[in-house]
Amino acid sequence: MPRPFAAYLRVYEPLLALGDPPDERLLEAVEAARLDRSAAGTREQALWLKSQHVGRLLPAELADGRAAPSLVTDVLVLDPEDVPEGEHGDAGPGLLICPMEIRARSAAALVTFLGDAHPALKNAVLDAGGASLDTIRSRAKSAIGDLSASASHTLSTTWTVPLPWFVLFDPGMRRVKLGKGRDDPEREVSWRVSIADARHRAREVGDLLEATFGDSGPGRVLLETRRWLDSFHPGSAVELDYGGLVQLFADPILQADTTAEEVHDILDALRTGNVDELAELFADLRDFWGDLAARERAN
Repeated sequence: MPRPFAAYLRVYEPLLALGDPPDERLLEAVEAARLDRSAAGTREQALWLKSQHVGRLLPAELADGRAAPSLVTDVLVLDPEDVPEGEHGDAGPGLLICPMEIRARSAAALVTFLGDAHPALKNAVLDAGGASLDTIRSRAKSAIGDLSASASHTLSTTWTVPLPWFVLFDPGMRRVKLGKGRDDPEREVSWRVSIADARHRAREVGDLLEATFGDSGPGRVLLETRRWLDSFHPGSAVELDYGGLVQLFADPILQADTTAEEVHDILDALRTGNVDELAELFADLRDFWGDLAARERAN
């Protein structure tokens, strides 16, 4: 089974930010480091499928609606040595932890769905779940309370990557591992940065985008991302991971991907008012990501 076609923006916090003292189960999970980046999407997929099979409202929860022990033990671990040195602050001290928070993130997505879905689709989901709208919202609100910070440590998006996310990273720090083919779990495209540098870039570019586009479009996405980053410890690291999207590109296309560079070129063109270059760069990005958009509609 392929990995979910999802990309991720993650924050890894120092262990001291996750409890004082940290939960013993968390310490054991960090020491074991059983999960890695390549297995994260598969783990989420497995827990979701299991929840559907046994009739649970949310993944990673027990029959009585409480969070499963995996709330504490499903974590990704990152060595700060694997984060580029920051200009405005470094990541650390000590190992950095990204709780996967699968139950809470699923609950937040469910609340959004119930608020946005067509009434007929919403009613079909409620009927299938055998619960009232108020009951589901109450249980989802309780699950969101699992979060150790005021926000989830992971943002995800399917079939594409929001272009404002690339603003946070130095394009030259891209990590590429092709592996032995599209289905190799080690196949990877990712970037990492200290949260101090990510916040600095988000503020700087946010002012530019607001002056250009106002508070809508890419400026709005970046503003929401800035607020999200402000929820975490100043010694954290931020990671942009193409996740399962790497399965959709052949090796030469993945190697030749210059999205991060083009996003930063767009920012330079905005600063200089080079309209012709802007149009060309936007067209290139539309062509590159447009194929994925078409596949999403087909699925």
